[in-house]
Amino acid sequence: MSCRDASGKLAGMHNADFPDDAQQTERTRATVMRYHYSWKDRDLDAVMALYHPDIQYHDFFQQRCMGFAELREYVRNNLPRQPGEALEHTDRIRIDGHTAFIQYRISLHGSGGLLAFRTGEAITVRDGLIWRIHEYATLMREERELSSSADSRPALSRLGLSARQLGLLAQDLEDYMQRAQAYLDPQLSLPQVAAATGYSRNQISHLLNQVLGQSFYRYINQKRLQHLLAALDAGNDLQRVDELAFAAGFNSLSAFYSCFRRHTGMSPKAYLKQISLRARTQDKP
Repeated sequence: MSCRDASGKLAGMHNADFPDDAQQTERTRATVMRYHYSWKDRDLDAVMALYHPDIQYHDFFQQRCMGFAELREYVRNNLPRQPGEALEHTDRIRIDGHTAFIQYRISLHGSGGLLAFRTGEAITVRDGLIWRIHEYATLMREERELSSSADSRPALSRLGLSARQLGLLAQDLEDYMQRAQAYLDPQLSLPQVAAATGYSRNQISHLLNQVLGQSFYRYINQKRLQHLLAALDAGNDLQRVDELAFAAGFNSLSAFYSCFRRHTGMSPKAYLKQISLRARTQDKP
């Protein structure tokens, strides 16, 4: 991946014409903060107006380099969905001379808070406009009670989705499952979910398999189990757990028992006994 200037040579980050002094730092700060707030306000035209005509945007997650003509569609697909929606910044915006550094975190819905993209941008300003952006994203596994470590799966998108877009895909998929409860259909398929959410089958499979680390059917059965456990905790008839399993969308008891033990660490019988014991304890005066 490389962007080339008009002469065919690789365009460098540093140039003797750039003054790295306090005045340049303030000029860079003004440009980058306008850029930051334009993104936050979802103002596509304002964002585009801050790009230098010779902009080179390097998205290393996608192994892609874009010029000005390609950026409008890219920015449109990556802007926040809701007013005031903000990235979770992991450090303050740092500015030195003509360069600014921004670091943020994109949590992935459906991962139980255990997966996130750690993203950084190095922005170079020239003539009051953004001339270069180098964006990096790494998939991180957040270990409970432990420091986070890099996930062993390669953090490269083969499907033309940036880290932000994968985050939006995860959110859209989770919202769809919560809203439509499609997992209650025992015949639910990946093509059905793709058609309902507006994404391709390959994009959803990539998110589930390569990012969240689970198959489509394991993901759906996890949603079914969450639905069933909520019904049990709400006081439904504990003797009808097999019927509740089928009502939650499981199409076989073997799949239900396997999923139940994998996620709770115990059998349904032991789990129900635990609920019953807890209820009796709470009923005591």
